[in-house]
Amino acid sequence: MKSKRTQEERTAATQAALVTAARGLFSARGFSAVGTEELARAAGVTRGALYHQFGGKVELFAAVVEQVEQEVVAAIAERMVAAGVDDAAAALIVGVDAWMDACADPEVHQILLIDAPAALGWERWREIAQRYGAGLVEGTLAAGMEAGSIPVAPVAPLAAVLIGALDEGALFAARAEDPTQAAEEVRAVLHALVAALLAA
Repeated sequence: MKSKRTQEERTAATQAALVTAARGLFSARGFSAVGTEELARAAGVTRGALYHQFGGKVELFAAVVEQVEQEVVAAIAERMVAAGVDDAAAALIVGVDAWMDACADPEVHQILLIDAPAALGWERWREIAQRYGAGLVEGTLAAGMEAGSIPVAPVAPLAAVLIGALDEGALFAARAEDPTQAAEEVRAVLHALVAALLAA
């Protein structure tokens, strides 16, 4: 039993070292510019260990994307709670602003917006984004409908439309000649969209 636990701990430590090293390299240089030998060396493991744990660079990158998505959604949820607004529509606006601010972070920008769609493919990238963002958006919408601050409507499609707008808006800003100006323009559009979608 002890040896099994030790092996599990070693596996977890190896995976954590690889994800941490990969996250730093991918955010600094981009997915395509980093090779498996460099990833393994930065993590202090062999290339064989990388393939054993993740099967290759793409799956290691997917683990990094999952980690970044989880952290971003947790930070957005924390900011929504900290805002202290008692209206779900207002909470969604706070969430919009938190998402756009998160996407201005160079690490989030590079990993989630630039590399993830290209390296993982659109469908898998969207599946990961939906998995982390959908719960937060759907929960906020459902709470607003229950409280009467948001008109009752099917929650899942409404959340999908909002998440799609958030993702596409962030991608538009990320690829713009002036990302800062584009982000502010996208933010204004998203505010108007939320207001229109949630209007009685």
